[in-house]
Amino acid sequence: MNPPAVIRLHPDDTVVIARSSLLPGVSVGDNTVTKARIMAGHKVAVRAHAPGDAVRRYGQIIGFATQPIAPGEHVHVHNLGMGDFDKDYAWGLDARPTDYAATPATFMGIRRPDGRVATRNYIGILTSVNCSAHVADMVADAFKKNPFTGHNPLADYPNVDGVVALTHKTGCGMTAHEPLTLLRRTLGGYARHVNFSHVVMVGLGCEVNQLGGLMTEQKLAGRLRAMDIQDMGGTRKTVEAGIAFVKEVLAESNQVRREAMPVSDLTIALQCGGSDGYSGVSANPALGVASDLIVRHGGTVILSETPETYGAEHLLTRRAVSREVGEKLVGLMRWWEDYTSKQGAEMDSNPSPGNKAGGLTTILEKSLGAMAKAGSTNLVDVIGYAEPATARGFVFMDTPGYDPVAATGQVAGGANMVCFTTGRGSVFGCKPAPSIKLATNSAMYRRMEDDMDINCGTVADGSESVAECGQRIFELMLRTASGEPTRSESFDCGAAEFAPWVLGATM
Repeated sequence: MNPPAVIRLHPDDTVVIARSSLLPGVSVGDNTVTKARIMAGHKVAVRAHAPGDAVRRYGQIIGFATQPIAPGEHVHVHNLGMGDFDKDYAWGLDARPTDYAATPATFMGIRRPDGRVATRNYIGILTSVNCSAHVADMVADAFKKNPFTGHNPLADYPNVDGVVALTHKTGCGMTAHEPLTLLRRTLGGYARHVNFSHVVMVGLGCEVNQLGGLMTEQKLAGRLRAMDIQDMGGTRKTVEAGIAFVKEVLAESNQVRREAMPVSDLTIALQCGGSDGYSGVSANPALGVASDLIVRHGGTVILSETPETYGAEHLLTRRAVSREVGEKLVGLMRWWEDYTSKQGAEMDSNPSPGNKAGGLTTILEKSLGAMAKAGSTNLVDVIGYAEPATARGFVFMDTPGYDPVAATGQVAGGANMVCFTTGRGSVFGCKPAPSIKLATNSAMYRRMEDDMDINCGTVADGSESVAECGQRIFELMLRTASGEPTRSESFDCGAAEFAPWVLGATM
């Protein structure tokens, strides 16, 4: 039997979602038929709305009618807008003891000498400043496989996943306060990342982000090899020294083996990008099921993108383990309101043109769908950008909504894997943490199958439940953590996506 033409997510909803493109005259329930063509993933009203009436999806307010809306009409940017409404934070009301698995699952991980567990084994080349980016790239390029000759400098080191340069566009021309602190915290998190066996840090020598200050502030002395181009004698000598260091440590880096490790050693970054009207229907709630399984088996998941949680924060404060944790989240929302106001913007500026083309209208609607990635377990901690995630369970990290910047913060905070949902089709990759790509709809999955790891469009198609899809994601997480390559890794994605959050004036 064919599934219904529309998807209704909650009995209180005043709109439903088109499962596929609908022509005028199609029944959508509640004695309502479409009055115009409704694109796939877009909303159609099943209640009459006067101007100012709340419009509901997920059983929650996603905005207010800006003009009369009749049943059967398309609901989108032309007739739906933002508005203020009271939120009941209900601190910790829904927090419950976690139902931990009796027999925790395992994966094949790499135990480091300090006891932490890696999912990949890279050698990293990091930079203090944009001025040293090319030198870092030259060092990493010396160890890449030649696509024409097939020569692979790492052929004798099969346990080394690669030598990767992570460069950025800042490090100087910046104020030596919060912007510098944030950059150093990010670089320190990567320098300590468990998926790096060894790290080289390349600086120029005259930048604001001095290597000595970075290493002292982040307590990196003894962990990495630092090189200033000016002190080394220029580009050629620095590149030669960097290559020599990598060759020196390759044999040691290769001496790793995978063994069974508990899921408590996994920290998963939850990400979304190129979202659409199906994101909150299929991939995000399915990832939420997988997130709950990770937590139940002792692991950690990190939700981020504060501007894409805006308007839904009251649903997370209900799950906070304490009022203090909940208030930290609400405090972030107030900071972002002030921050965007100072930039001459507003929080509803967030949904991108692609998001809107896919059916999302307001930041409230986007946030309600995005937070589904975090499942239903307790919110145990709220942390700043790139701060270490030390609590086990569901953690929230303050980041922008721009996914490369958000993921960079999560990985700096210790995530050793990324799970990334997308409806429009993102080709994001992440090094040194493998990134699993989850498609929200089957049409995009078929179109971009080389880039997608899992099709969650089965949920929207009605051929699979959210729980079944979530179980598939969980199982892929374990295989990926055990070394199975992701689609983005097959394209060697992940170096260019390194993007620390840049705050403050460029001087």
